[in-house]
Formats: sequence, structure tokens, C-alpha cells
Amino acid sequence: MKKINVVVAGATGYIGLELVKIIVKHPYINVKHLCANKSVGKKIGTFDKSLKKFSKLPKISNIKKVNLKNIDVIFAALPNGEAQLISKKLNEKVLLIDLSADFRIKNANIFKKYYNMEHGAKKLIKKSVYSVPELIDKKIDKYKIISCPGCYPTSIQLPLVPLLQKKMIKSKNIIVDSKSGYSGAGKNLNKKFKFKNIYESISAYGVQNHRHLSEINQEFNRILKKKIFITFIPHLSPMFRGILSTIYVDLSKGQTINKLQNYLKKYYKKNYFIKINKLNQNIGTGNIMNTNFCSISVCKNINDNKAIIICAIDNLIKGGSGQAVQNFNLFYGFNETLGFK
Repeated sequence: MKKINVVVAGATGYIGLELVKIIVKHPYINVKHLCANKSVGKKIGTFDKSLKKFSKLPKISNIKKVNLKNIDVIFAALPNGEAQLISKKLNEKVLLIDLSADFRIKNANIFKKYYNMEHGAKKLIKKSVYSVPELIDKKIDKYKIISCPGCYPTSIQLPLVPLLQKKMIKSKNIIVDSKSGYSGAGKNLNKKFKFKNIYESISAYGVQNHRHLSEINQEFNRILKKKIFITFIPHLSPMFRGILSTIYVDLSKGQTINKLQNYLKKYYKKNYFIKINKLNQNIGTGNIMNTNFCSISVCKNINDNKAIIICAIDNLIKGGSGQAVQNFNLFYGFNETLGFK
């Protein structure tokens, strides 16, 4: 098969680098351009030693100077707002896979409320599709913009959507306690968080209304056709990468943790990257570090009417770059594991 010409915009960021590490192993991808706003002319191996052996990779260039005539796909691992600008310059032949929040929210007014900016490509929102690869219920090859989910929403939707769809857990009083490595805040971490000892302490943030809550609510409302009541508290942890979401749910009548675990195993039996653990198994981010796997554990609560569900992902891969490549594979009809093995 003819190789697909790909551009990575934001190649030197945390997620961008992880993305490059995956796609250099993909048999059907030709990395045409690696772009960043800074460091033009440098080699990508300057930013990650593991990429030095790929000497044929193009040097860093500016996305504004890239000729898109022979480009098939742009992966945009950029700050919020920049993929909107790129999207308006694309022809119909170019697929945009966006890893920012630019096309996650389907209501431009809600986007403005949560992200404090006017949406710069409102007409293109309808031409985009939001895709958690394991949960997407429509063909994404009809769209020209694929919006990849946020890291926190990924760790919440994967364990909860199947159980809520099956009505095995109640849709009220769901509490999500999520802890993320500081790489999730990007390289401008110290500008975003003013509290002290970031690298030595754990801190709650966005308690009243975190940005990702808009995405979480939107997708649960869309999939389940009803409002879901979630209390979501994110925490910044003194580790570089990983997300651990501990979710407290009320069981529906007649349900047990055994039934929840068995159903999740059945639901995800064909999904290579979803691992359902034994009952009551303690898991952590170390279980999935540097991988595209999602590890889920169903645990007993002291109250028989409740359950605790723990979900661990790597925020830079399953919560970012890996999911983007999964969506790429899904769009082209490839096996979802291409690029990962």
C-alpha cells in the first residue's frame, strides 16, 4: 500500500514527541514534516534521545511554510486555539487529527465559557467527530476532522460508559477522584500553577469547574440521552506522567461487583488496549507507564450497594498520542495496534 504522508504540528511538545515515537514504527506512515513554532532547523533527536537513531526524519520546520498539496494527514498536538486556525486552511483531501480541545465541544458558546476564547472555526465543528476509539458508534472516515478526547475524560468514559449504558450503575452521585502527572499541564507548568512545591506535593485544582467537565458531561449526555451527575475532582501529582482515576458509584438493584467486572470483560474482549483486572486488584500508573493500555479494576466497597472502579492510563499516550494513532488506524481501516508493536 502507498504510504500516507503525515505532518506532526507541535512535534517537540510532550505529547508530540510521544506521537513521533509511535508513528515512526507505523508501516503505512511517511513522516513528511515535523513542525514547531520554535527550534526550526533542529533535529527531533535533540528533544528525545530515543529518536536520534531515526536519522532520516525531517528537521523541525514551521507549519506555516509547509506545502500541504501532497499531505494526507496533520496531527495537531498544539495549544488550544491553534488547530482552529489550521483547519480553515486545509483542502478537502487533508485529514486533521486534533489532540487539543478545539473540536471536542460541539457548542461554541460552551467552548467559550470553559476555554475563555471565541471559537475560530465554528462552521467546521459540524464537520468534526469526537472519538474515543473503543466507544465510537459511527464511521469516522466520513469526517475531515477527528477530535481526540482529553486525558481525564478518557480515564472516566472507558470504565463508566458501558456500565451506564447497561444501567448496571446509577447515574447519580458518581464521584471521580483523578490524579495526573504534571506533564498534562504541558511545558508551561509553572505559569499555569502558582502554588508552591509542585514537584513535591499533591494539589487539587479546578475543583469548582474544571474544563474537562464540559467534555465529560457532553459525551455522557450524548451517549446516554440523559444527564449524568458527576462530581469530578482533579489533582496534580508530583510525578511526570500517568493518570489514576478512582470512581465511586452506586450499584443498580440486583447488581454486584462480579457482574460489573464480567460485563466490562465481555464489552472490551475485542479491544487490545483495554485490560480488565481481577476483582479487587490494586493498580497504579506504574501498570501502564509508557504504553497505550488502559487498566481497569473493579473493587468492593464496605457498603454492598456501592463499588469502586479504578482506571489507570498514561496521559501522554492513551490520553493523547496513542489515542490519536488509534483514530488514524480506525479512519484508514487498519488494525488498531499498528505502530504500537
